[in-house]
Amino acid sequence: QVQLVETGGGLVQAGGSLSLSCAVSGRTFSNYAMGWFRQAPGKEREFVAGISSSGGRTYYADSVKGRFTISSDNTKNTVYLQMNSLKPEDTAVYCCAAKYDSRWYSVPTQYDYWGQGTQVTVSS
Repeated sequence: QVQLVETGGGLVQAGGSLSLSCAVSGRTFSNYAMGWFRQAPGKEREFVAGISSSGGRTYYADSVKGRFTISSDNTKNTVYLQMNSLKPEDTAVYCCAAKYDSRWYSVPTQYDYWGQGTQVTVSS
């Protein structure tokens, strides 16, 4: 069993920054590719960013490219999402997900484990 716990959400003004963390426990972190997803009220879950199990490859949704950065620290079993230049449309519950694989996927159903999510609210 793998447990994922997100922290770092909150309220920020447009143009501001937030950093999310996802701590992973229960299995060997370096065996898992990780993804960040978000879901706004009334909308489907949306892929935000993914990182390979080695941390060497990353991928971003077009909507966040150039503003968000995903990274991981295998010594801390943690994946991060640095969010800059936030916009009101970034408001959502952000969840991290883990897949027992070397590469990330953009489809939520491909992931094996999920965190409970953390709320990010961007005011205009």
